[in-house]
Amino acid sequence: MSQEFYTVPELAKELGITPRAIRFYETKELLKPQRAGSTRVYTRKDRARLILILRGKRLGFSLAEIREFLDLYQTRTDQVEQIQMLAGKVRYRIDDLEEQRLELEKVLIELKDIEQECFDALTQKGVKTA
Repeated sequence: MSQEFYTVPELAKELGITPRAIRFYETKELLKPQRAGSTRVYTRKDRARLILILRGKRLGFSLAEIREFLDLYQTRTDQVEQIQMLAGKVRYRIDDLEEQRLELEKVLIELKDIEQECFDALTQKGVKTA
């Protein structure tokens, strides 16, 4: 099986991110590409790792949490510890998002009440509202 390689622009285009984002993950040592002369090249494994990084970011995990997960994945073969850690972090993230949703719902109710008060005040002054 031949090894497939990707350049920064190829990966960026394929994954819908900027080359700068890929370089940022390199500076944070989440990615460690190989070199072909002065060109950085990424393997299929690097590509998969980048997909996991992007997924972690999309789900709201910090770079430190993503690094911890990736490092554990790389060193553990039984994956029990990895799965337990991930489950705990996912549960924490779910709880955090549920709390944010409740707070957001409260803010929306309050803003709608204020909006209605404004409409009522304008109506009392004879101003038509849409």
